[in-house]
Amino acid sequence: MSLSSAINNAASGLASSARLAQSTSNNLANAQTEGYGRREVTLLSGQLGGVRIDDIVRITDKGLIADRRLADADVGQQQAGAIVLSRLEQSFGPVGDPNGVAGRLAALEQSLISAGSEPASDVRLRSVANRLADVTQAIRNDADALKLQRETADVAIGRDVDTLNRSLQQVADLNADISRMRNSGQDPSPLMDARQLVIDKVASITPVRLIDRGSDQVALYTTGGAALIDGKPATFAFSPTTTIMPAMTFAGGVLSGVTMNGQPLDPTDGFGRLKGGSLEASFVLRDQTLPEVQAGLDNLAADLVRRFEDPAVDPTLAPGDAGLLTDGGAPLDPLDITGLSFRLEINAAVDPTQGGDVTRLRDGINAAVAGPIGDAAQLDRWLGAMRSTSAVAVGGASRTLAGHAADLISDVGERRLYAEENLSFGMARQDALKTAELATGVDSDQELQNLLRIEQAYAANARVLQTIDTMMQRLMEL
Repeated sequence: MSLSSAINNAASGLASSARLAQSTSNNLANAQTEGYGRREVTLLSGQLGGVRIDDIVRITDKGLIADRRLADADVGQQQAGAIVLSRLEQSFGPVGDPNGVAGRLAALEQSLISAGSEPASDVRLRSVANRLADVTQAIRNDADALKLQRETADVAIGRDVDTLNRSLQQVADLNADISRMRNSGQDPSPLMDARQLVIDKVASITPVRLIDRGSDQVALYTTGGAALIDGKPATFAFSPTTTIMPAMTFAGGVLSGVTMNGQPLDPTDGFGRLKGGSLEASFVLRDQTLPEVQAGLDNLAADLVRRFEDPAVDPTLAPGDAGLLTDGGAPLDPLDITGLSFRLEINAAVDPTQGGDVTRLRDGINAAVAGPIGDAAQLDRWLGAMRSTSAVAVGGASRTLAGHAADLISDVGERRLYAEENLSFGMARQDALKTAELATGVDSDQELQNLLRIEQAYAANARVLQTIDTMMQRLMEL
């Protein structure tokens, strides 16, 4: 071997050792970096001897990443539902909460018992009127909480659509940048790390499948088959609704769905093939779960109005007259119950704040003349109406008013519990897949061992050059 060949071999060895050391140190530095893919430098023998760098390979387990992204979508979906239902349950309060509907109804019962024991007392009659107002206010508060959560879900849909558009454009830009770097002979791995993080963000909104198009280019499709990006990114749009009332629905054409490249995704549910993830969860909350709870609250309000406008309960009422509680001052319309919880009001005839007379609680709503001040019969009938299980609530079985309210609160709690159970399962699966994914990442012990071998190789090549230098000096001295 000539000295020039030996110098070339040793120099290429030093260069490759330096590049290996750089890659290994980069791996160690990014051992905890989210989305980082471990790098490996592949070497080949040079045509004229020595060694040359063939490629820098980014090592990832694509199967594990795909499964973990599906788990991310599931967690995003369950988490959105659990958070909203938890907030709603807090707003409704537990069955024993004195400020909740059930607690207000219990206070109304106690006030009726107290007034019945001394029907001549205007103070106790006024307490009954106040407790009635408290019940209507508690139901309206719950209706406001439902309205707020539906509007929050609508805002979340718009936010997810904006994030989806922005992220897909970033994936397209990164695809182009990666292609340019690869064509110019540079290492595009840092851009591939960034692209993985962006795709992870998309996967939490809707589950995706990644398709390798070669030359480090990727396409994204939803599990439902919608092309998010395959060259040019899809464009999604959504029109948020500022105020959402109970009667406003997507099926009725009032609330917006998502459009893809200007076309509605699905006329039946608004999100179509973007099933799974936080986007679907927000649609389900806005258009299904929360309206179902709203219907339960409206049914409770209808039960209240119906019990107290029955002529058998108040003989001064004729069929069609407004009772103790009203639909905005009018009697109950069984065909117009949607949103009743917003319109529930105490009858102005017994409400002192509206110029009413509390003695009508004792004598009857439409009493022509005042009855005996010691007669508690009407107060007892109001109380009996609350406790009766013979009245059938709208859309439900026979039960007392307190039982009806407890059932409504329990329904919200059960929905929240079910969502949290699903969330716990999804998070456990997500954690397991993340752990498996991290196991394929940077192994610090292995990288340190690699550094020792690189150091040895570097020292050996440096020794060769040092020996050749000594030989050259001696030749020059001859």
